[in-house]
Amino acid sequence: MTILTTQRLRLEPITEAHYERMRELNTDPEVMTYLNGGQPETEDVTRAALKRITTRWAEWGYSWWILLDRHDGRMIGMACLQHLDGDRSKPHEIGWRLARAGWGQGYASEAAQAIVAHAFGVVGAPEVIAVADPANAASIKVMTRLGMQYAGQERHYDMDCVVYRLARP
Repeated sequence: MTILTTQRLRLEPITEAHYERMRELNTDPEVMTYLNGGQPETEDVTRAALKRITTRWAEWGYSWWILLDRHDGRMIGMACLQHLDGDRSKPHEIGWRLARAGWGQGYASEAAQAIVAHAFGVVGAPEVIAVADPANAASIKVMTRLGMQYAGQERHYDMDCVVYRLARP
């Protein structure tokens, strides 16, 4: 499993050891505003997600990372490289969710840049996409900062989403 680092972040592959940090993030109603129908995750949902994440690390060699501050180890959030809708026949998707303390500080862009570089340089993805609730202006801003182009609206994860794409250079 691949650990990625940036100037400020350490991206560790999520394992069982990160369960409590996942719960902390995924039960914060403000963090979940544009995810999971706007509802905090139940313990069962988080456990099922952790199982999917660890299975994908084993099968695909990539999945979700926990984002940790390189200097003090505090959790900043989570970010991923996975296949859209968990379907290996679909394009590679990048995504992120941050703890409130990490909002507005460029952490999502920093993590996403590292994951895009990994997707293109190591995984060999021909493109990456990102999806978001159309009202999630912060995520859309990250997508445009990455150079992603708007590709329309589609339904994913039981919600209507804007879709942005970035082709491998």
